Amino acid sequence: MNIHRCHCAFIPPHVQENLARAGVEGAAVSAQVSRIPRKNRANRVKDAEEFMSLAPVGTSSREVYDSQNEWRQRVKMAREEGDSTTDDKDANNAYDYAGMVRDYYKEVLKRNSIDNANMNLILNVHYGENFNNAFWDGDEMTFGDGDGRKFVSLSRSLDVVGHELAHGVTQWEANLIYEGQCGALNEHFSDVFGSAITQYAEGQTAETADWLIGDEIMGPELRGEALRSMKDPGSAYNNRIMGKDPQPAHMRDYYTGSADNHGVHINSGILNKAFYLAAMEVGTDMAALIWYAALQKLWPTANFNDAVLIISESARLLAIDGKAPADSPQKIRAAFKEVGLPT
Repeated sequence: MNIHRCHCAFIPPHVQENLARAGVEGAAVSAQVSRIPRKNRANRVKDAEEFMSLAPVGTSSREVYDSQNEWRQRVKMAREEGDSTTDDKDANNAYDYAGMVRDYYKEVLKRNSIDNANMNLILNVHYGENFNNAFWDGDEMTFGDGDGRKFVSLSRSLDVVGHELAHGVTQWEANLIYEGQCGALNEHFSDVFGSAITQYAEGQTAETADWLIGDEIMGPELRGEALRSMKDPGSAYNNRIMGKDPQPAHMRDYYTGSADNHGVHINSGILNKAFYLAAMEVGTDMAALIWYAALQKLWPTANFNDAVLIISESARLLAIDGKAPADSPQKIRAAFKEVGLPT
């Protein structure tokens, strides 16, 4: 079995490229670094057998490292599980938000950490200089400080932490290839769980949530913008610095180009809209449970039509077990129909 470890960055490449065109200092470097997978660490999973093992591999402990503005991870330990608060606000945020993510999976979805085998959560803050991004590289999280004008530290957003750690959940479950429709599904599931975790932590509902992704990391020159809107894809931003939000909300506007790994961040908007519509009908927590059940049945090359079938079937099975409303399958299929799926 091939293990697909996506180097999944939070701020999409088309936004990074627009920042570079606008002359934002450090944007070209951020764009380049965001594309480069980190070399495998010696303690990484060696083969598929260990990767798929359910044997405990950790204690679900948090380890936050300070990169000290170097382009390296695990430079200096900043805070370990059980340590008291430090003077580093970004380290504290990463620590606290990772705990919220871990608790959500444990309490709501009955999942033991990212791999469901008590994997430790490794987080790196202050990565590089003016690095406008955050990424999951296959076994740990890394956050840039932002440039302070366009973006602030990415560790300050629960959305970001939840989104990137969800890439790890997807990696251990469906192992979706980070390309085309399966890659867009990968991004979509991260937006789903990032948003669901934020709503759960803040006591929001589908009706009261803003459904924006990344609005908390906007600096003073981009305040009021966001990276994505699950409620209204294509409306998150429109300015001279970031450009125009290219996300479609319907399959008739599906992006067919080669940029962004053939649209992994772009076409995820179609699926995000479907999840928003489903959440408005059955509630965000219930919709997230249905999507989570489906994720465990998907496979690396699954496409949009595959996902629609599996998600709808998961809703039906949960309804049979009394864990979802009886009409959940109809409401889920209706949500997908609104965005032109299945094709």
